[in-house]
Amino acid sequence: MKKRFIILGLCMVWLVGQAFAQDTVSTADIQYRFRLDTTTIALGDQTILSIERTPIYPSLDDLSNNDIVAVRQWLDTTDGTLYTALTSFEEGEHWLRIGNDSVMLTVNDVANVDTTSTEIRDIAGIMNQPYTFGEIARTLLFFFLFWAVVAAAVLLYIRIKRHKPLISLPQAPPLPPDTRALQRLEELRQQQLWQQGRVKEYYTELTDSVRVYLEEAYNIQSTEMTSDQTLDAFHGCKGYSADNASLLSQILQAADMVKFAKSMPQPYQHDMALNQGISFIKQTAALNPQPEPTSEREGDPATSNNPES
Repeated sequence: MKKRFIILGLCMVWLVGQAFAQDTVSTADIQYRFRLDTTTIALGDQTILSIERTPIYPSLDDLSNNDIVAVRQWLDTTDGTLYTALTSFEEGEHWLRIGNDSVMLTVNDVANVDTTSTEIRDIAGIMNQPYTFGEIARTLLFFFLFWAVVAAAVLLYIRIKRHKPLISLPQAPPLPPDTRALQRLEELRQQQLWQQGRVKEYYTELTDSVRVYLEEAYNIQSTEMTSDQTLDAFHGCKGYSADNASLLSQILQAADMVKFAKSMPQPYQHDMALNQGISFIKQTAALNPQPEPTSEREGDPATSNNPES
Protein backbone atom coordinates (compact mmCIF):
# COMPACT_ATOMS: atom_id res chain seq x y z
CA MET A 1 0.00 0.00 0.00
CA LYS A 2 2.84 2.35 0.88
CA LYS A 3 4.56 1.58 -2.43
CA ARG A 4 1.44 2.68 -4.29
CA PHE A 5 1.41 6.04 -2.52
CA ILE A 6 5.10 6.49 -3.16
CA ILE A 7 4.70 5.76 -6.89
CA LEU A 8 1.67 8.07 -7.13
CA GLY A 9 3.61 10.89 -5.45
CA LEU A 10 6.56 10.48 -7.76
CA CYS A 11 4.25 10.67 -10.77
CA MET A 12 2.67 13.88 -9.54
CA VAL A 13 6.08 15.44 -8.92
CA TRP A 14 7.15 14.47 -12.47
CA LEU A 15 4.01 16.02 -13.99
CA VAL A 16 4.43 19.31 -12.09
CA GLY A 17 8.07 19.46 -13.17
CA GLN A 18 7.09 19.01 -16.81
CA ALA A 19 4.49 21.79 -16.59
CA PHE A 20 6.94 24.13 -14.89
CA ALA A 21 9.56 23.37 -17.49
CA GLN A 22 7.13 24.30 -20.29
CA ASP A 23 6.23 27.62 -18.60
CA THR A 24 9.84 28.62 -18.17
CA VAL A 25 10.92 28.09 -21.75
CA SER A 26 13.19 31.03 -22.71
CA THR A 27 12.47 33.09 -25.81
CA ALA A 28 16.06 32.45 -26.76
CA ASP A 29 15.11 28.86 -27.62
CA ILE A 30 12.29 29.85 -30.06
CA GLN A 31 12.75 30.06 -33.81
CA TYR A 32 11.12 33.39 -34.85
CA ARG A 33 10.10 34.49 -38.32
CA PHE A 34 11.07 38.15 -38.51
CA ARG A 35 12.04 40.98 -40.86
CA LEU A 36 13.84 44.35 -40.49
CA ASP A 37 12.71 47.30 -42.56
CA THR A 38 16.37 48.18 -43.09
CA THR A 39 19.62 46.85 -41.72
CA THR A 40 21.44 50.17 -42.16
CA ILE A 41 20.46 53.32 -40.29
CA ALA A 42 22.03 56.64 -39.35
CA LEU A 43 22.98 57.41 -35.80
CA GLY A 44 19.77 57.94 -33.77
CA ASP A 45 17.41 56.82 -36.58
CA GLN A 46 14.98 53.94 -36.16
CA THR A 47 14.21 50.71 -37.97
CA ILE A 48 11.13 48.53 -37.49
CA LEU A 49 11.43 44.85 -36.55
CA SER A 50 8.43 42.70 -37.58
CA ILE A 51 7.88 39.32 -35.86
CA GLU A 52 5.14 37.05 -37.17
CA ARG A 53 2.59 35.37 -34.91
CA THR A 54 4.21 33.16 -32.26
CA PRO A 55 3.19 31.71 -28.88
CA ILE A 56 5.74 33.83 -27.01
CA TYR A 57 6.87 37.28 -28.15
CA PRO A 58 10.20 38.85 -27.10
CA SER A 59 9.94 41.88 -24.81
CA LEU A 60 11.74 45.21 -25.11
CA ASP A 61 14.34 43.95 -22.67
CA ASP A 62 14.87 40.80 -24.73
CA LEU A 63 15.60 42.87 -27.85
CA SER A 64 17.80 45.52 -26.17
CA ASN A 65 21.54 45.23 -25.56
CA ASN A 66 24.48 47.56 -24.98
CA ASP A 67 24.42 48.88 -28.57
CA ILE A 68 20.80 48.55 -29.67
CA VAL A 69 17.79 49.96 -27.82
CA ALA A 70 14.22 48.69 -28.32
CA VAL A 71 12.14 51.88 -28.06
CA ARG A 72 8.52 50.71 -28.28
CA GLN A 73 6.30 47.82 -29.36
CA TRP A 74 2.81 47.38 -30.76
CA LEU A 75 0.81 44.32 -31.83
CA ASP A 76 -1.31 44.08 -34.97
CA THR A 77 -4.25 42.02 -33.73
CA THR A 78 -5.47 41.24 -37.25
CA ASP A 79 -2.53 38.99 -38.16
CA GLY A 80 -0.68 38.71 -34.83
CA THR A 81 2.44 40.55 -36.03
CA LEU A 82 4.51 42.26 -33.35
CA TYR A 83 6.28 45.48 -34.38
CA THR A 84 9.27 46.87 -32.46
CA ALA A 85 11.05 50.17 -33.10
CA LEU A 86 14.83 49.84 -32.72
CA THR A 87 17.51 52.54 -32.58
CA SER A 88 21.16 52.92 -31.74
CA PHE A 89 23.46 55.72 -30.61
CA GLU A 90 26.70 53.83 -31.21
CA GLU A 91 28.33 53.92 -34.64
CA GLY A 92 29.35 50.55 -36.08
CA GLU A 93 28.00 47.06 -36.76
CA HIS A 94 25.86 45.61 -34.00
CA TRP A 95 24.34 42.16 -33.69
CA LEU A 96 20.71 41.83 -32.64
CA ARG A 97 19.72 38.50 -31.15
CA ILE A 98 16.16 37.36 -31.88
CA GLY A 99 15.37 34.02 -30.24
CA ASN A 100 18.00 31.54 -31.36
CA ASP A 101 18.80 33.67 -34.44
CA SER A 102 20.51 37.04 -34.93
CA VAL A 103 20.83 39.83 -37.50
CA MET A 104 23.41 42.57 -37.97
CA LEU A 105 22.41 46.22 -37.80
CA THR A 106 24.82 48.75 -39.29
CA VAL A 107 24.77 52.23 -37.73
CA ASN A 108 26.45 55.04 -39.66
CA ASP A 109 27.55 58.39 -38.30
CA VAL A 110 25.62 61.50 -39.35
CA ALA A 111 27.16 62.94 -42.52
CA ASN A 112 28.91 66.32 -42.60
CA VAL A 113 28.83 66.79 -38.84
CA ASP A 114 32.13 67.71 -37.24
CA THR A 115 31.72 66.47 -33.68
CA THR A 116 35.25 67.56 -32.77
CA SER A 117 34.67 71.22 -33.55
CA THR A 118 34.27 73.42 -30.50
CA GLU A 119 33.57 76.65 -32.39
CA ILE A 120 30.46 78.42 -31.16
CA ARG A 121 28.65 80.44 -33.79
CA ASP A 122 26.13 83.20 -33.26
CA ILE A 123 22.55 82.96 -34.49
CA ALA A 124 22.23 84.02 -38.12
CA GLY A 125 20.70 87.44 -38.73
CA ILE A 126 17.22 88.06 -40.14
CA MET A 127 17.10 87.90 -43.91
CA ASN A 128 15.18 90.67 -45.67
CA GLN A 129 12.80 89.33 -48.30
CA PRO A 130 11.26 91.59 -50.98
CA TYR A 131 7.51 92.20 -50.84
CA THR A 132 5.47 90.19 -53.32
CA PHE A 133 2.72 91.61 -55.52
CA GLY A 134 0.10 89.67 -53.54
CA GLU A 135 1.27 91.19 -50.24
CA ILE A 136 1.19 94.72 -51.66
CA ALA A 137 -2.26 94.17 -53.22
CA ARG A 138 -3.69 92.84 -49.96
CA THR A 139 -2.28 95.82 -48.04
CA LEU A 140 -3.77 98.34 -50.50
CA LEU A 141 -7.11 96.53 -50.51
CA PHE A 142 -7.25 96.57 -46.73
CA PHE A 143 -6.32 100.30 -46.73
CA PHE A 144 -9.11 101.27 -49.15
CA LEU A 145 -11.69 99.05 -47.46
CA PHE A 146 -10.84 100.55 -44.08
CA TRP A 147 -11.32 104.13 -45.26
CA ALA A 148 -14.45 103.18 -47.21
CA VAL A 149 -15.98 101.81 -44.00
CA VAL A 150 -14.95 104.97 -42.11
CA ALA A 151 -16.49 107.21 -44.80
CA ALA A 152 -19.70 105.18 -44.82
CA ALA A 153 -19.94 105.40 -41.03
CA VAL A 154 -19.45 109.19 -41.09
CA LEU A 155 -22.05 109.61 -43.84
CA LEU A 156 -24.49 107.41 -41.97
CA TYR A 157 -23.99 109.44 -38.79
CA ILE A 158 -24.55 112.74 -40.62
CA ARG A 159 -27.73 111.54 -42.34
CA ILE A 160 -29.14 110.16 -39.10
CA LYS A 161 -28.30 113.37 -37.23
CA ARG A 162 -30.01 115.46 -39.94
CA HIS A 163 -33.00 113.10 -39.95
CA LYS A 164 -32.48 112.22 -43.58
CA PRO A 165 -33.31 108.81 -45.07
CA LEU A 166 -30.42 106.38 -45.36
CA ILE A 167 -31.28 105.66 -48.99
CA SER A 168 -32.55 108.45 -51.24
CA LEU A 169 -35.01 107.05 -53.72
CA PRO A 170 -35.60 108.98 -56.97
CA GLN A 171 -38.63 111.23 -56.63
CA ALA A 172 -41.38 111.30 -59.19
CA PRO A 173 -41.34 114.48 -61.29
CA PRO A 174 -43.85 117.11 -60.10
CA LEU A 175 -47.11 117.52 -61.93
CA PRO A 176 -47.65 120.54 -64.21
CA PRO A 177 -49.14 123.65 -62.56
CA ASP A 178 -52.52 123.25 -64.29
CA THR A 179 -52.85 119.63 -63.15
CA ARG A 180 -52.06 120.54 -59.55
CA ALA A 181 -54.54 123.43 -59.67
CA LEU A 182 -57.32 121.25 -61.06
CA GLN A 183 -56.66 118.69 -58.33
CA ARG A 184 -56.99 121.38 -55.65
CA LEU A 185 -60.29 122.57 -57.12
CA GLU A 186 -61.62 119.01 -57.25
CA GLU A 187 -60.68 118.54 -53.61
CA LEU A 188 -62.47 121.80 -52.82
CA ARG A 189 -65.64 120.48 -54.51
CA GLN A 190 -65.51 117.31 -52.43
CA GLN A 191 -65.07 119.24 -49.15
CA GLN A 192 -68.55 120.79 -49.60
CA LEU A 193 -67.64 123.89 -47.62
CA TRP A 194 -70.46 126.15 -48.79
CA GLN A 195 -73.01 123.37 -48.12
CA GLN A 196 -71.83 123.55 -44.50
CA GLY A 197 -72.28 127.34 -44.35
CA ARG A 198 -68.54 128.05 -44.72
CA VAL A 199 -69.03 130.27 -47.76
CA LYS A 200 -66.17 132.71 -47.09
CA GLU A 201 -63.72 129.86 -46.58
CA TYR A 202 -64.99 128.27 -49.81
CA TYR A 203 -64.23 131.38 -51.91
CA THR A 204 -60.90 131.89 -50.18
CA GLU A 205 -59.80 128.38 -51.15
CA LEU A 206 -61.12 128.91 -54.68
CA THR A 207 -59.22 132.14 -55.33
CA ASP A 208 -56.06 130.81 -53.59
CA SER A 209 -56.00 127.85 -56.01
CA VAL A 210 -56.28 130.21 -58.99
CA ARG A 211 -53.68 132.66 -57.63
CA VAL A 212 -51.15 129.86 -56.89
CA TYR A 213 -51.68 128.58 -60.43
CA LEU A 214 -50.83 132.02 -61.82
CA GLU A 215 -47.63 132.10 -59.74
CA GLU A 216 -46.51 128.62 -60.81
CA ALA A 217 -47.45 128.93 -64.50
CA TYR A 218 -46.79 132.64 -65.22
CA ASN A 219 -44.69 133.90 -62.31
CA ILE A 220 -47.42 136.37 -61.33
CA GLN A 221 -47.17 136.94 -57.56
CA SER A 222 -50.95 137.00 -57.35
CA THR A 223 -51.15 135.98 -53.68
CA GLU A 224 -49.46 139.31 -52.83
CA MET A 225 -51.58 141.39 -55.24
CA THR A 226 -55.07 142.82 -55.25
CA SER A 227 -57.59 141.59 -57.76
CA ASP A 228 -57.02 144.60 -60.05
CA GLN A 229 -53.24 144.15 -59.93
CA THR A 230 -53.64 140.47 -60.78
CA LEU A 231 -55.82 141.32 -63.81
CA ASP A 232 -53.30 143.90 -65.02
CA ALA A 233 -50.40 141.42 -64.71
CA PHE A 234 -52.39 138.72 -66.51
CA HIS A 235 -52.74 140.86 -69.65
CA GLY A 236 -49.12 140.27 -70.63
CA CYS A 237 -49.16 136.45 -70.27
CA LYS A 238 -49.24 133.77 -72.95
CA GLY A 239 -52.49 132.45 -71.58
CA TYR A 240 -54.21 135.76 -72.00
CA SER A 241 -57.36 136.09 -74.03
CA ALA A 242 -60.45 138.22 -73.60
CA ASP A 243 -62.52 135.24 -72.49
CA ASN A 244 -59.87 134.12 -70.01
CA ALA A 245 -59.52 137.62 -68.60
CA SER A 246 -63.32 137.79 -68.18
CA LEU A 247 -63.40 134.47 -66.34
CA LEU A 248 -60.57 135.57 -64.00
CA SER A 249 -62.33 138.88 -63.32
CA GLN A 250 -65.64 137.19 -62.47
CA ILE A 251 -63.90 134.73 -60.09
CA LEU A 252 -61.97 137.42 -58.24
CA GLN A 253 -64.92 139.84 -58.01
CA ALA A 254 -67.28 137.14 -56.67
CA ALA A 255 -64.74 136.23 -54.02
CA ASP A 256 -64.17 139.90 -53.07
CA MET A 257 -67.91 140.44 -52.66
CA VAL A 258 -68.15 137.50 -50.26
CA LYS A 259 -64.99 138.27 -48.29
CA PHE A 260 -65.27 142.07 -48.05
CA ALA A 261 -68.91 143.03 -48.81
CA LYS A 262 -70.30 140.02 -46.95
CA SER A 263 -72.42 139.15 -49.97
CA MET A 264 -74.25 135.82 -49.97
CA PRO A 265 -74.48 134.38 -53.53
CA GLN A 266 -77.14 131.88 -54.53
CA PRO A 267 -76.24 128.15 -54.30
CA TYR A 268 -75.96 127.81 -58.08
CA GLN A 269 -73.45 130.71 -58.11
CA HIS A 270 -71.07 128.75 -55.84
CA ASP A 271 -70.85 125.90 -58.32
CA MET A 272 -70.65 128.36 -61.22
CA ALA A 273 -67.65 130.11 -59.63
CA LEU A 274 -65.86 126.76 -59.21
CA ASN A 275 -66.61 125.76 -62.81
CA GLN A 276 -65.32 129.16 -63.99
CA GLY A 277 -62.05 128.49 -62.16
CA ILE A 278 -61.75 125.10 -63.84
CA SER A 279 -62.48 126.60 -67.27
CA PHE A 280 -59.96 129.40 -66.71
CA ILE A 281 -57.18 126.94 -65.83
CA LYS A 282 -57.90 124.61 -68.73
CA GLN A 283 -58.14 127.38 -71.33
CA THR A 284 -54.98 129.18 -70.22
CA ALA A 285 -53.07 125.91 -70.06
CA ALA A 286 -54.07 125.17 -73.65
CA LEU A 287 -52.55 128.48 -74.74
CA ASN A 288 -49.36 127.92 -72.69
CA PRO A 289 -48.63 124.15 -72.61
CA GLN A 290 -45.99 123.05 -70.09
CA PRO A 291 -43.27 120.55 -71.19
CA GLU A 292 -43.60 117.09 -69.67
CA PRO A 293 -40.65 116.32 -67.36
CA THR A 294 -38.74 113.27 -68.57
CA SER A 295 -36.08 112.99 -65.86
CA GLU A 296 -35.41 113.93 -62.28
CA ARG A 297 -33.51 117.03 -63.44
CA GLU A 298 -36.30 118.11 -65.74
CA GLY A 299 -38.82 117.36 -62.98
CA ASP A 300 -37.10 119.82 -60.63
CA PRO A 301 -39.37 122.85 -60.09
CA ALA A 302 -36.45 125.14 -60.78
CA THR A 303 -36.10 123.81 -64.32
CA SER A 304 -39.50 122.44 -65.31
CA ASN A 305 -41.49 125.56 -64.44
CA ASN A 306 -40.14 128.24 -66.71
CA PRO A 307 -42.96 130.80 -66.63
CA GLU A 308 -43.12 133.54 -69.14
CA SER A 309 -44.65 136.89 -68.34
